[in-house]
Amino acid sequence: MPCVDVQCRRDFPGIPQVETDDRKVTQLAFEHLWERGFRRFAFCGYQFAHYSEARLGCFRELVREASCSLSVYETPGSRGAPVTRIEETDPEDSKKMSAWLASLEPPTGLFVCNDIRGKQVLNLFQTLNLSVPDDIGVIGVDDDDTICPLSNPPLSSVRPNSEQVGYRAAEVLDAMMHGSSAPQAVQYISPEEVVQRLSTQVIAVEDREVARVCRFIREHACDGIDVHDVADFTSRSRRQLERRFSTELNRTPHEAITATQVAKVKQPLLETEMTLEQIAPLAGYQHKERLSAVFRREVGEAPGEYRKRRK
Repeated sequence: MPCVDVQCRRDFPGIPQVETDDRKVTQLAFEHLWERGFRRFAFCGYQFAHYSEARLGCFRELVREASCSLSVYETPGSRGAPVTRIEETDPEDSKKMSAWLASLEPPTGLFVCNDIRGKQVLNLFQTLNLSVPDDIGVIGVDDDDTICPLSNPPLSSVRPNSEQVGYRAAEVLDAMMHGSSAPQAVQYISPEEVVQRLSTQVIAVEDREVARVCRFIREHACDGIDVHDVADFTSRSRRQLERRFSTELNRTPHEAITATQVAKVKQPLLETEMTLEQIAPLAGYQHKERLSAVFRREVGEAPGEYRKRRK
């Protein structure tokens, strides 16, 4: 009977396979972390989970080619166990994973094998003296809308093209039902894009005081703070702060505040049906007209145009 395998956990002779291209998934994740400024990397996955092992192998190659360091943690598993069992974590595993996370040197870009693993990692960060994304930037895979937006902080993730996997599998199955032979090669489907959320919304810097100030800006930019508030927060003079921001981030503290506010606007534009009038107070603006003008200046298009083009 004709059939197509879309789980692809193991090879079955004569049965064609259609799956997400893990190499391209990993390339998107690595490039995103690299563009954020990370030059130290880590990977967290599950032992014997086929997708996790494939992504780790690709990630290891990319990090090695970039001549950077890589730290790896995998939850021990049993070969052949169901994926749901492999993805479980117990208190002992959580303890070991917490110790590993605490050992990572900031700033580090952390690629987790999927969003479930990302949620587990972000939960552990709540008990550690580490900040996401200033110390550790985290990116997952699947863009699961029941996990990513509700994580703390919201989780950046590589969005696969799951619909195209289904369409391609249906095409192969239809051809087989009409007498065509099964394709011998695995049909790989490229992912769509990286969906950036707060867990990687950062420019990684070695200067830990600048990173501390960036965290303050990220947490309070929408509360009406200005550069005077930022200068009062740091141990450096305003002139020193401006110089360090220019050196490390190629922007001013004021520009960092504005960028944080704009990023705050983007998420509800793309993930909710909220009006600009409802969004404005969330970004620290009293009037939607002012917010619209700033958004257009920074992004190059009005909020409504941005929402229409990306949805």
